[in-house]
Amino acid sequence: MFRTGTLSRRARQWSLLQQRAVAAYLGLAIGDALGATVEFMTPREIEATMGRHEQLTGGGWLRLKPGQVTDDTTMSLALGESILQTGGVDGLAAAQAFDQWMRSKPVDIGATVRRGIVHFRNTGETEVPYSEQSASNGSCMRLLPVVLGYYQRPETEMAQALLVQGRLTHHNALAEAGSLCIARMLRMALQGADLPQMLQGPIAQLLAEYEEFAFRRRRPLGNPSGYIVESLRVVFELFVDTDSLQSCLVETVNRGGDADTTGAIAGMLAGARYGLEAIPRSWYDRLDPEIAERCIAQALALLEL
Repeated sequence: MFRTGTLSRRARQWSLLQQRAVAAYLGLAIGDALGATVEFMTPREIEATMGRHEQLTGGGWLRLKPGQVTDDTTMSLALGESILQTGGVDGLAAAQAFDQWMRSKPVDIGATVRRGIVHFRNTGETEVPYSEQSASNGSCMRLLPVVLGYYQRPETEMAQALLVQGRLTHHNALAEAGSLCIARMLRMALQGADLPQMLQGPIAQLLAEYEEFAFRRRRPLGNPSGYIVESLRVVFELFVDTDSLQSCLVETVNRGGDADTTGAIAGMLAGARYGLEAIPRSWYDRLDPEIAERCIAQALALLEL
């Protein structure tokens, strides 16, 4: 299953919850690395260029190495480190972590995220003004550390923490509602809930308030932009209509568009739902080993908060 017997031996000592948490974090990273290759391509372009994109080959417009991740994973890790240092989501600590992350010259950074961090640098404020233009997926892609760090706490505390970290860069009702839905789905998956429970719970609640997130329309959703509505419609559709982690991620990233982020979000959900044994060996073996180890260590540490 894994690159060496080390992780599999460690996994046997973990609880089912710990295994699901680790799988969610590895799923995020793998989905990010898988999707980055075809980011900004249309489904037709993907098919014409490579037929079916199914492996961590690197390349893409960022010219990545095989298994290399992007901002979706590294920003999540930066947020997770700040949570571990302060015992929760602290606006100032998270802002400083994001600022340091951006100074490290990450391989990619979204425009809304960049504006938010620059706003903090210039003003010291840990909340950007409300904007209709910040309804993108950047605050959603990095929320897994919040879900894990607040797993032992009431859901209301997790929801408040999501607002604090999200409004550092994305202060928008759609971004917040979509992020809360994904966080609730992750929490339920970690608890072992099944798909019907997620459909009847968080997804139904989101659609009741914001019908624009409705999915499973007549035409398959393809080429999603970074707009949170387009991203999550694709994630919802493929998470519901596939039956394995591998098929969920392959189908998601082959829709193209903002594929590293839809891959990352689908990956964390599928990882939590299907567990470690569902991760293909070829994917894990190709994932950047330093990133893999950081994801594993952080997932376990956050659960202990």
